[in-house]
Amino acid sequence: MRSLGLDIGDKRIGVALSDPEGILASPLTIINRRDESLDIEAITDIVSQKQVEQIVVGLPRSMDGSLGKQAEKVKEFVRKLCSHTEVPVEYRDERLTTVLAERLMQAAGTKKTRKKVRHDAMAAALILQGYLDEKPNADIIL
Repeated sequence: MRSLGLDIGDKRIGVALSDPEGILASPLTIINRRDESLDIEAITDIVSQKQVEQIVVGLPRSMDGSLGKQAEKVKEFVRKLCSHTEVPVEYRDERLTTVLAERLMQAAGTKKTRKKVRHDAMAAALILQGYLDEKPNADIIL
């Protein structure tokens, strides 16, 4: 089952996609936020083109686990997204994924000019990979 991961921010939405088997997540693209309806259209276009069956959205929680202002913004955006697609959406705790994405990209030697933008897609991939790693994969034979 192909899944889409989203790291929703005020300026950009990081997008990641799993392989068709739902095992490995990879950064896909970044949507520069312009207008909410255009942002939702961009996501639903990807869902349609890539035959996505599940959307996983990072929910930014505070370090104590509570939901803050940014989490409420994400939930409101997702409510609107859900009215434009029938693909199920799940939330995943995204604490520290952006920091981890930045560190991974720094360790990989990513150029500074691309780093600020690309870390959003990498954060989405980390969110999605965490989800994929936790779900049971009874169909996989090793």
